[in-house]
Amino acid sequence: MRIRPIAALSVAAFSAVLLAGCASGANPNATPAPSTSGAAADLCAAAAPSGAASDSITVEGEVGEKSTATFSAPLEVEELQSTVVSEGEGDPVAAGDLVTYALTAFSAETGEELGSFGYDDAPVLPQQISGDNPLGQLLGCATPGTRVVAAFPATEQGAAEVYVVDLLEVVPNAAWGDPVDPAEGLPTVELADDGAPTVTLPEGDAPTEFEKATLKEGDGPVVAAGDGVLVQYHGVSWDTGEVFDESWGGAPFSFTAGSGVVQGFTDAVVGETVGSQVIAVLPPAVAYGEGEINDADLKGQTLVFVVDILGVQPAETPAQ
Repeated sequence: MRIRPIAALSVAAFSAVLLAGCASGANPNATPAPSTSGAAADLCAAAAPSGAASDSITVEGEVGEKSTATFSAPLEVEELQSTVVSEGEGDPVAAGDLVTYALTAFSAETGEELGSFGYDDAPVLPQQISGDNPLGQLLGCATPGTRVVAAFPATEQGAAEVYVVDLLEVVPNAAWGDPVDPAEGLPTVELADDGAPTVTLPEGDAPTEFEKATLKEGDGPVVAAGDGVLVQYHGVSWDTGEVFDESWGGAPFSFTAGSGVVQGFTDAVVGETVGSQVIAVLPPAVAYGEGEINDADLKGQTLVFVVDILGVQPAETPAQ
Protein backbone atom coordinates (compact mmCIF):
# COMPACT_ATOMS: atom_id res chain seq x y z
CA MET A 1 0.00 0.00 0.00
CA ARG A 2 1.43 3.37 -0.95
CA ILE A 3 0.97 6.10 1.66
CA ARG A 4 -0.41 9.35 0.29
CA PRO A 5 2.00 12.28 -0.14
CA ILE A 6 2.45 14.15 3.11
CA ALA A 7 1.41 17.49 1.60
CA ALA A 8 -2.11 16.13 1.11
CA LEU A 9 -2.56 15.25 4.78
CA SER A 10 -4.19 17.21 7.58
CA VAL A 11 -3.10 16.52 11.16
CA ALA A 12 -5.92 14.02 11.62
CA ALA A 13 -5.13 12.25 8.38
CA PHE A 14 -1.38 12.32 9.07
CA SER A 15 -1.75 10.74 12.48
CA ALA A 16 -4.27 8.21 11.20
CA VAL A 17 -2.03 7.12 8.34
CA LEU A 18 1.08 6.81 10.48
CA LEU A 19 -0.64 5.15 13.40
CA ALA A 20 -2.50 2.71 11.19
CA GLY A 21 0.51 1.83 9.07
CA CYS A 22 0.00 -0.55 6.15
CA ALA A 23 -0.62 -3.84 7.96
CA SER A 24 -4.14 -5.25 7.90
CA GLY A 25 -5.63 -6.84 10.97
CA ALA A 26 -7.84 -9.79 9.98
CA ASN A 27 -5.07 -12.23 10.86
CA PRO A 28 -1.33 -12.50 10.20
CA ASN A 29 -1.70 -13.96 6.73
CA ALA A 30 -0.15 -11.34 4.47
CA THR A 31 3.32 -9.92 3.99
CA PRO A 32 3.15 -6.11 3.81
CA ALA A 33 5.77 -4.57 1.55
CA PRO A 34 7.90 -1.67 2.78
CA SER A 35 7.82 1.51 0.70
CA THR A 36 11.44 1.65 -0.37
CA SER A 37 11.34 1.24 -4.14
CA GLY A 38 13.15 3.34 -6.73
CA ALA A 39 14.09 6.95 -6.04
CA ALA A 40 11.74 7.02 -3.06
CA ALA A 41 14.33 5.00 -1.14
CA ASP A 42 16.70 8.01 -1.19
CA LEU A 43 15.72 9.65 2.08
CA CYS A 44 18.10 12.55 1.72
CA ALA A 45 16.52 13.59 -1.57
CA ALA A 46 13.00 12.97 -0.28
CA ALA A 47 13.13 15.55 2.51
CA ALA A 48 11.06 18.65 1.87
CA PRO A 49 13.16 21.84 1.53
CA SER A 50 13.09 24.65 4.07
CA GLY A 51 11.45 27.94 3.20
CA ALA A 52 10.30 31.29 4.50
CA ALA A 53 7.30 29.82 6.32
CA SER A 54 9.10 26.99 8.15
CA ASP A 55 12.14 29.20 8.87
CA SER A 56 9.91 31.81 10.55
CA ILE A 57 8.65 29.39 13.22
CA THR A 58 10.30 29.48 16.65
CA VAL A 59 10.27 26.21 18.56
CA GLU A 60 10.97 26.06 22.29
CA GLY A 61 11.54 22.91 24.34
CA GLU A 62 13.77 19.86 24.45
CA VAL A 63 13.77 17.15 21.81
CA GLY A 64 11.64 14.26 23.02
CA GLU A 65 9.44 16.56 25.11
CA LYS A 66 6.26 18.30 24.03
CA SER A 67 7.23 21.80 22.86
CA THR A 68 5.72 25.03 21.60
CA ALA A 69 5.79 26.59 18.16
CA THR A 70 5.47 30.37 17.87
CA PHE A 71 4.84 32.23 14.61
CA SER A 72 2.89 35.16 13.20
CA ALA A 73 -0.59 33.85 12.50
CA PRO A 74 -2.03 33.41 10.03
CA LEU A 75 1.12 31.87 8.56
CA GLU A 76 1.20 31.95 4.78
CA VAL A 77 2.15 28.52 3.51
CA GLU A 78 2.27 28.00 -0.23
CA GLU A 79 4.17 24.71 -0.34
CA LEU A 80 5.41 22.02 2.00
CA GLN A 81 8.50 23.20 3.89
CA SER A 82 10.61 21.54 6.59
CA THR A 83 13.37 23.21 8.62
CA VAL A 84 15.79 21.41 10.92
CA VAL A 85 15.53 22.88 14.42
CA SER A 86 18.04 20.60 16.11
CA GLU A 87 20.33 17.94 14.64
CA GLY A 88 20.76 14.60 16.36
CA GLU A 89 23.75 12.30 16.60
CA GLY A 90 24.77 8.90 15.32
CA ASP A 91 24.14 7.21 12.00
CA PRO A 92 21.55 8.62 9.59
CA VAL A 93 18.39 6.57 9.20
CA ALA A 94 17.97 4.49 6.06
CA ALA A 95 14.89 3.61 4.06
CA GLY A 96 13.11 0.68 5.72
CA ASP A 97 14.42 1.43 9.23
CA LEU A 98 11.96 1.22 12.09
CA VAL A 99 11.89 4.48 14.05
CA THR A 100 10.11 5.99 17.00
CA TYR A 101 8.99 9.60 16.76
CA ALA A 102 6.83 12.25 18.43
CA LEU A 103 4.76 15.03 16.90
CA THR A 104 2.87 18.16 17.92
CA ALA A 105 0.57 19.95 15.46
CA PHE A 106 -0.58 23.59 15.36
CA SER A 107 -3.06 25.53 13.25
CA ALA A 108 -1.25 27.78 10.77
CA GLU A 109 -4.32 30.05 10.82
CA THR A 110 -4.48 30.70 14.57
CA GLY A 111 -1.33 29.22 16.14
CA GLU A 112 -3.53 26.99 18.33
CA GLU A 113 -2.18 23.57 19.29
CA LEU A 114 -4.19 20.83 17.54
CA GLY A 115 -2.81 17.74 19.24
CA SER A 116 0.24 15.61 19.87
CA PHE A 117 1.36 12.00 20.17
CA GLY A 118 4.53 9.96 20.58
CA TYR A 119 5.74 11.46 23.86
CA ASP A 120 6.12 9.57 27.14
CA ASP A 121 2.45 9.99 28.05
CA ALA A 122 1.22 8.86 24.63
CA PRO A 123 3.74 6.55 22.92
CA VAL A 124 3.00 5.10 19.50
CA LEU A 125 4.35 2.09 17.67
CA PRO A 126 7.57 2.31 15.68
CA GLN A 127 7.07 2.95 11.97
CA GLN A 128 9.14 2.23 8.90
CA ILE A 129 10.60 5.33 7.32
CA SER A 130 10.97 5.68 3.57
CA GLY A 131 11.12 8.37 0.93
CA ASP A 132 7.50 8.01 -0.09
CA ASN A 133 5.87 8.11 3.34
CA PRO A 134 5.22 11.14 5.56
CA LEU A 135 8.06 10.51 8.00
CA GLY A 136 10.62 10.32 5.21
CA GLN A 137 9.31 13.48 3.56
CA LEU A 138 9.60 15.35 6.85
CA LEU A 139 12.85 13.96 8.23
CA GLY A 140 14.83 12.72 5.25
CA CYS A 141 18.02 10.89 6.25
CA ALA A 142 18.16 12.52 9.67
CA THR A 143 19.99 11.17 12.70
CA PRO A 144 18.21 10.11 15.92
CA GLY A 145 17.56 13.12 18.13
CA THR A 146 16.76 15.40 15.19
CA ARG A 147 13.85 17.82 15.44
CA VAL A 148 12.21 19.48 12.43
CA VAL A 149 9.40 21.99 12.10
CA ALA A 150 7.24 21.67 9.00
CA ALA A 151 4.71 24.00 7.40
CA PHE A 152 1.88 22.47 5.35
CA PRO A 153 -0.22 24.36 2.82
CA ALA A 154 -4.00 24.18 2.93
CA THR A 155 -5.61 21.39 0.91
CA GLU A 156 -9.13 20.28 0.11
CA GLN A 157 -8.89 18.08 3.21
CA GLY A 158 -7.98 20.80 5.67
CA ALA A 159 -6.41 24.14 6.56
CA ALA A 160 -2.69 24.90 6.63
CA GLU A 161 -0.86 23.42 9.61
CA VAL A 162 2.49 23.39 11.41
CA TYR A 163 4.13 20.24 12.80
CA VAL A 164 7.03 19.84 15.21
CA VAL A 165 8.43 16.34 14.70
CA ASP A 166 11.12 14.61 16.78
CA LEU A 167 12.98 11.57 15.45
CA LEU A 168 13.62 9.63 18.65
CA GLU A 169 15.30 6.28 18.02
CA VAL A 170 15.95 3.54 15.49
CA VAL A 171 14.36 0.29 16.67
CA PRO A 172 15.91 -3.10 15.84
CA ASN A 173 14.04 -5.14 13.25
CA ALA A 174 14.30 -8.29 15.37
CA ALA A 175 14.08 -9.18 19.07
CA TRP A 176 17.09 -7.90 21.01
CA GLY A 177 16.52 -9.49 24.42
CA ASP A 178 18.82 -11.85 26.31
CA PRO A 179 18.68 -15.49 25.16
CA VAL A 180 16.76 -17.92 27.37
CA ASP A 181 17.38 -21.66 27.53
CA PRO A 182 14.86 -23.39 25.23
CA ALA A 183 11.98 -25.28 26.76
CA GLU A 184 11.97 -29.06 26.40
CA GLY A 185 9.52 -30.60 23.98
CA LEU A 186 8.88 -27.47 21.95
CA PRO A 187 10.16 -26.91 18.41
CA THR A 188 13.70 -25.59 18.12
CA VAL A 189 14.56 -22.29 16.47
CA GLU A 190 17.65 -21.21 14.56
CA LEU A 191 18.17 -17.58 13.56
CA ALA A 192 19.71 -16.16 10.39
CA ASP A 193 22.05 -13.18 10.56
CA ASP A 194 19.11 -10.81 10.10
CA GLY A 195 17.11 -12.52 12.86
CA ALA A 196 14.77 -14.48 10.60
CA PRO A 197 13.90 -17.80 12.28
CA THR A 198 13.85 -21.36 11.00
CA VAL A 199 11.73 -23.82 12.98
CA THR A 200 12.49 -27.53 13.41
CA LEU A 201 9.58 -29.59 14.69
CA PRO A 202 10.20 -32.41 17.20
CA GLU A 203 9.10 -35.96 16.53
CA GLY A 204 5.80 -37.09 17.96
CA ASP A 205 2.30 -35.77 18.17
CA ALA A 206 1.53 -32.08 18.41
CA PRO A 207 0.54 -30.70 21.81
CA THR A 208 -3.20 -30.57 22.44
CA GLU A 209 -3.00 -27.52 24.70
CA PHE A 210 -1.63 -24.04 24.05
CA GLU A 211 2.04 -23.75 24.98
CA LYS A 212 4.54 -20.95 24.76
CA ALA A 213 8.08 -20.21 25.88
CA THR A 214 10.35 -17.17 25.89
CA LEU A 215 13.41 -17.53 23.65
CA LYS A 216 14.76 -14.00 24.25
CA GLU A 217 13.72 -11.83 27.18
CA GLY A 218 13.47 -8.12 26.42
CA ASP A 219 13.68 -5.21 28.81
CA GLY A 220 10.81 -3.11 27.44
CA PRO A 221 7.21 -2.55 28.56
CA VAL A 222 4.89 -5.50 29.16
CA VAL A 223 2.21 -6.18 26.56
CA ALA A 224 -1.35 -6.09 27.93
CA ALA A 225 -4.64 -7.05 26.33
CA GLY A 226 -5.93 -4.21 24.20
CA ASP A 227 -2.49 -2.78 23.49
CA GLY A 228 -1.25 -2.11 19.98
CA VAL A 229 1.69 -4.40 19.22
CA LEU A 230 4.32 -4.40 16.47
CA VAL A 231 5.90 -7.78 15.73
CA GLN A 232 7.87 -9.88 13.33
CA TYR A 233 6.38 -13.36 13.04
CA HIS A 234 7.07 -16.71 11.39
CA GLY A 235 4.31 -19.31 11.17
CA VAL A 236 4.73 -23.05 10.58
CA SER A 237 2.06 -25.74 10.37
CA TRP A 238 2.84 -28.65 12.69
CA ASP A 239 0.69 -30.85 10.44
CA THR A 240 2.53 -30.14 7.19
CA GLY A 241 5.87 -28.83 8.41
CA GLU A 242 5.54 -25.95 5.97
CA VAL A 243 5.85 -22.20 6.54
CA PHE A 244 2.36 -20.85 5.88
CA ASP A 245 3.01 -17.17 6.59
CA GLU A 246 5.59 -14.72 7.91
CA SER A 247 6.38 -11.02 8.05
CA TRP A 248 10.09 -11.49 7.37
CA GLY A 249 11.03 -10.10 3.99
CA GLY A 250 8.36 -7.40 4.23
CA ALA A 251 7.20 -4.99 6.89
CA PRO A 252 6.58 -5.92 10.54
CA PHE A 253 2.95 -6.62 11.44
CA SER A 254 0.89 -4.40 13.76
CA PHE A 255 -2.31 -5.48 15.50
CA THR A 256 -4.35 -4.97 18.64
CA ALA A 257 -3.86 -7.69 21.25
CA GLY A 258 -7.23 -9.37 21.53
CA SER A 259 -8.72 -8.14 18.26
CA GLY A 260 -8.36 -9.14 14.63
CA VAL A 261 -6.05 -12.13 15.14
CA VAL A 262 -6.58 -15.70 16.36
CA GLN A 263 -6.69 -16.09 20.14
CA GLY A 264 -3.40 -17.96 20.33
CA PHE A 265 -1.53 -15.17 18.58
CA THR A 266 -2.73 -12.72 21.24
CA ASP A 267 -1.90 -15.22 24.00
CA ALA A 268 1.63 -15.49 22.60
CA VAL A 269 2.42 -11.81 23.23
CA VAL A 270 0.29 -10.78 26.23
CA GLY A 271 2.43 -10.72 29.37
CA GLU A 272 5.67 -10.60 27.38
CA THR A 273 8.05 -7.63 27.21
CA VAL A 274 9.11 -5.53 24.24
CA GLY A 275 12.38 -6.86 22.85
CA SER A 276 11.37 -10.46 23.57
CA GLN A 277 11.07 -13.40 21.23
CA VAL A 278 8.55 -16.11 22.01
CA ILE A 279 7.58 -19.42 20.47
CA ALA A 280 3.96 -20.53 20.76
CA VAL A 281 2.16 -23.73 19.77
CA LEU A 282 -1.49 -23.15 18.90
CA PRO A 283 -3.85 -26.14 18.78
CA PRO A 284 -6.88 -25.63 16.53
CA ALA A 285 -9.06 -24.42 19.41
CA VAL A 286 -7.01 -21.20 19.71
CA ALA A 287 -6.05 -21.05 16.02
CA TYR A 288 -8.46 -21.52 13.09
CA GLY A 289 -10.86 -23.97 14.67
CA GLU A 290 -11.55 -27.69 14.67
CA GLY A 291 -12.50 -29.67 11.60
CA GLU A 292 -10.96 -31.50 8.69
CA ILE A 293 -7.43 -30.33 8.00
CA ASN A 294 -7.42 -27.93 5.08
CA ASP A 295 -4.23 -26.53 3.62
CA ALA A 296 -6.13 -23.56 2.21
CA ASP A 297 -7.58 -22.12 5.40
CA LEU A 298 -5.55 -23.87 8.19
CA LYS A 299 -8.68 -25.25 9.84
CA GLY A 300 -7.89 -28.21 12.05
CA GLN A 301 -4.14 -27.56 12.01
CA THR A 302 -1.80 -27.01 14.93
CA LEU A 303 0.31 -23.92 14.30
CA VAL A 304 3.70 -22.80 15.55
CA PHE A 305 4.55 -19.09 15.71
CA VAL A 306 7.88 -17.47 16.47
CA VAL A 307 7.11 -13.87 17.40
CA ASP A 308 9.55 -11.00 17.92
CA ILE A 309 7.94 -8.15 19.90
CA LEU A 310 9.29 -4.83 18.58
CA GLY A 311 6.98 -2.24 20.12
CA VAL A 312 3.85 -1.66 22.17
CA GLN A 313 1.34 1.15 22.27
CA PRO A 314 -0.78 1.23 25.45
CA ALA A 315 -4.49 0.88 24.91
CA GLU A 316 -5.27 4.31 26.34
CA THR A 317 -3.26 6.08 23.61
CA PRO A 318 -4.58 6.55 20.03
CA ALA A 319 -5.32 3.14 18.51
CA GLN A 320 -2.88 1.61 16.03
